[in-house]
Amino acid sequence: MFSINGKDKRIGVAVGDFIIDLRKAYVLGVFDELDLQNTLLSDTLNPFISLGKSITNKVRPILQKELCSEGLLKKHADELLVKQSDVQMHVPVVIGDYTDFYSSKEHATNVGAIFRDKENALPPNWLHLPIAYHGRSSSIKISGTDIHRPQGQVMTSEGRPVLALTKSLDFELEMAFVIGKTTNSGEQVPVAKAEEYIFGMVLFNDWSARDIQRWEYQPLGPFLAKNFASTISPWIVTMEALEPFRTKSPEQKKVLDYLKDNRNTTFDIQLQVILKIKEQEFVITKSNFKYLYWSMAQQLAHHTINGCNINVGDVMASGTISGADEDAKACLLEITEGKKKLELSAGISRMFLENGDEIILKAWAEKDGIRVGFGEASGKIIA
Repeated sequence: MFSINGKDKRIGVAVGDFIIDLRKAYVLGVFDELDLQNTLLSDTLNPFISLGKSITNKVRPILQKELCSEGLLKKHADELLVKQSDVQMHVPVVIGDYTDFYSSKEHATNVGAIFRDKENALPPNWLHLPIAYHGRSSSIKISGTDIHRPQGQVMTSEGRPVLALTKSLDFELEMAFVIGKTTNSGEQVPVAKAEEYIFGMVLFNDWSARDIQRWEYQPLGPFLAKNFASTISPWIVTMEALEPFRTKSPEQKKVLDYLKDNRNTTFDIQLQVILKIKEQEFVITKSNFKYLYWSMAQQLAHHTINGCNINVGDVMASGTISGADEDAKACLLEITEGKKKLELSAGISRMFLENGDEIILKAWAEKDGIRVGFGEASGKIIA
């Protein structure tokens, strides 16, 4: 969703440095062969997504055909194409509910060793089910939105709680999927059919205040340490666009039948984190979506096994996506282990994020000359 001067939000598709205005394309008749029921005139993607993949999957091929021929898109290029640099991006869907998973074995092991101990790094249930918590959808921000440093209760070295601004502000490199099909209460989504309910994927940064988290998370999990802000990228990459990059998931120990899935259910998506300090940029993480232990299909199957209903536009984040390599640690808590500074260059180091620092997440999939980009999810820390 984009707008010019913040007014009249409309649906767009990225093509290089430009955006195709789908509202204008629809009015011109580019999609006349489809029954889109005026959904491309909406100021959110939810109605369009609700049409179902039998309709929505046909939009991308039509655009590709138009761009490679002397069709309406080329004839009206001046009217239909807008520079990305000239627009304001918006959260692309109305997000009713947001769930954050904890699906990277490497991340869970590293963090567990820091918060507890190496012998008990993984909770007893971790290898049996995709752990998650319900987050705060109202504080999900579009890429480019500044992030205010939050405050909350923290434990001092003297052993007493105080109210203070966090000194341990962190990022979490995640991806998320957007629900594309509604269910009723009592329905379950089988793991083999789960991808039918997933419209597409986005980049996601689940900002975290580690000192607040350490004090508050027992026994119910994150609260103020997480709910102050999350950053989402503006572009949803549809599942059919990711099909060429499908790959094998990590091997799992025996799981219950409702989670068993022997198909290739993950995707080779390269991930990168850039820490920008003033005008200098430092690549501090290089990871990959395929490292996740629990797949999106398993996450959704488990989410609904109790009959929990889902709605179009719901967002489900992966949890921090770390890998086994040292440069694949996907948050500062892992990189620094909470005690050793990350040395970036002469005179510049970080334990956690300082005011003025900016985090930029990037992702792309590339294979056999085909490249699909996710854009970026960025946010700058302010007081």
